[in-house]
Amino acid sequence: MALERETVLRTALRLLDEVGLDGLSLRRLAKELGVQAPALYWHFKNKRDLLDHLTLFARDEAGITIEPPAAGQSWDEWLAEGMRIQRRGLLAHRDGARLAAGNRPTPESWPRLERVLSALVDAGFSPEDAVRAVIVLGHYVVGFVLDEQNDAEREDDAGVEFDVEKFPIITAAGAAALDRDALFEYGLQRMLDGMRAQVAARASRDAPR
Repeated sequence: MALERETVLRTALRLLDEVGLDGLSLRRLAKELGVQAPALYWHFKNKRDLLDHLTLFARDEAGITIEPPAAGQSWDEWLAEGMRIQRRGLLAHRDGARLAAGNRPTPESWPRLERVLSALVDAGFSPEDAVRAVIVLGHYVVGFVLDEQNDAEREDDAGVEFDVEKFPIITAAGAAALDRDALFEYGLQRMLDGMRAQVAARASRDAPR
């Protein structure tokens, strides 16, 4: 019976949750599937190719789809919601951020990437800046989740109590560092602020005189 690509990816995703990225070797995956490791090369050139496809598969399994902005939805809110969904998708799997780090789009993902870039170009981005926006926002999400997932592995990490007289600002602001959702939103919105300003400046520059 031929080994199907989806079966390989589904098994790899299950192993990722069970043993983590370090434990997900081609040899272990092949053993789990009841085949010899060379059988996997019919579907993937190497482990990096497998991980690139696994990143896309994990997003599909999490229901992370990329659709054009809804009627009346601004490009920045559409993009922000996409980043929030991406964060939730990475958090749904053990080592989700490490899996996505260094990921490259597969041919299967090019149509969805084209849809995203098209929506941004329609909003006023140049093609070059649309690509930059997608890459930089993706790096932000992956980096943020990487810190979240690493932080979750810390054991006996008791909170620090500061002397309010010596460190009044740290004491007053300390709680802000503990709200991960608020931190994520703060960083996301500040990046979008810059993109909004860039789009507005480009529109002003290109407006008829």
